[in-house]
Amino acid sequence: MTIETVEYPRTPMSERKPGTNWERIGWQYMRVSGVLLVILVFVHLYSNLIAGDGVSQIGFAFVVENKFSVPFWLIWDGLLLVLALIHGTNGMRTLVNDYVYKPGPRKALTVTLWIACAVEIILGLIVLIAFAVEPCIAGPGSASICV
Repeated sequence: MTIETVEYPRTPMSERKPGTNWERIGWQYMRVSGVLLVILVFVHLYSNLIAGDGVSQIGFAFVVENKFSVPFWLIWDGLLLVLALIHGTNGMRTLVNDYVYKPGPRKALTVTLWIACAVEIILGLIVLIAFAVEPCIAGPGSASICV
């Protein structure tokens, strides 16, 4: 019994198309962001659910006083938001490329995915920035919730 080695065909450098290889960049992004997301998520979960008083500490006051008043946690949560949304959108783009065969619907779905991702990132960052600037919620009349 012999073991054969399968050689995959490679395109010589002289025959490759010039320009940016977006598929390769997307593949590399998924690997790097996946590792970073594991670290970001576990530290986020530890700091919110285990450290201090555990789950019982989580409330509006905790988030405003301990999380969003500290620039480190604002950047941490913003990075978590941006990396996770782009990572998920890139994964969905890969599924669309695998299962949608017609170029028109594939392009429409891909553009829709990236637009939705951009809108969610913008809205999420607006919330983080709004809490950093003014952590009060104006209620009806003169009532407001501040910490």
